Amino acid sequence: MSIISVSEQIGAPKYKQIITSIEDGLTSGLLKKGDKLPSINSIRNKFSLSRDTVLMAFNELKMRGIVESVSGKGYYIKSENIDVKRKVFLLFDELNAFKEDLYNAFLEELNDNIQVDIFFHHFSFDVFQKHIYDSIGNYNYYVIMPANMSQTQMVIDKLPEDKVYILDQMPEELQHYPSIYQNFENDIFKSLNDAFHLIKKYEKVVLLFPNLKQPKGMLNGFQKFRKSIDFPCEVIDSLDNRIPKKGEVYLVLDDYDLILLIKKIKEQQLKTGNDIGIISYNDTLLKEVVDGGITTISTDFKAMGKRLAQMLMKEEKQNIENPNTLIIRHSL
Repeated sequence: MSIISVSEQIGAPKYKQIITSIEDGLTSGLLKKGDKLPSINSIRNKFSLSRDTVLMAFNELKMRGIVESVSGKGYYIKSENIDVKRKVFLLFDELNAFKEDLYNAFLEELNDNIQVDIFFHHFSFDVFQKHIYDSIGNYNYYVIMPANMSQTQMVIDKLPEDKVYILDQMPEELQHYPSIYQNFENDIFKSLNDAFHLIKKYEKVVLLFPNLKQPKGMLNGFQKFRKSIDFPCEVIDSLDNRIPKKGEVYLVLDDYDLILLIKKIKEQQLKTGNDIGIISYNDTLLKEVVDGGITTISTDFKAMGKRLAQMLMKEEKQNIENPNTLIIRHSL
């Protein structure tokens, strides 16, 4: 108990004095990783505090990763690193080249005393739910990519609403949370219209849309484009048993499908940008050089990561649409 000091003569809030006492104990070596802390009730009784005051101190230390609670046993020192002032729970759908750009830009913009723990749900609702339920009470902020999964709201609503930020896809039922999102419907529609002066030299636009993980807004934007023009359009869900033909333009959303399409085009001895066109989603360095350059529709993932960090540090509560760009290259 001697490690905890709370005084009426000090102007700092009493819960802050408890936190400072434990930080001082770690700095001086009186406390080590694995040590058990005095119970909430013992601290409350000794210093005539409310239980909520002590719990507030322990919860803040818990969110910083310094303290952990063990059910039925009490609170223990989990980490001796007191430099971590805030912790961020970051739940991605998957990691790829452009999400890595987002993640790195996010980390670079954050203050050094903010720790980020990253997790992936890989479009599995069960994994999504487990990660979130396991994280409750352990973080200052929760940044979540819900992807196109349904019923994510009933899981996310278990978190403190003022600590949640939504990233990338923005389902209607989550719009009350602050976010940085892509407007997939508008981005597809606008980009196809902007590229139509090149598209119209072909005979048909084909959207490859596997339903498993792609945002529904992309399909909506393509359908909107189809209705707005007098030009043949088609939607397919797979390249299996599909032979690319001269005069087609393919809009490909997944990088694996892009590689498969290029392979099939070469097998048919067709020339990209002449016999057949390709538009890919999400730009990478590889797409600048492969096959003479691939035309892309892409958001700025580095800008998304940077702006997200700024939102967290300033605790901004707003919905921000991330900018999107059509990059014309040889493939169209």
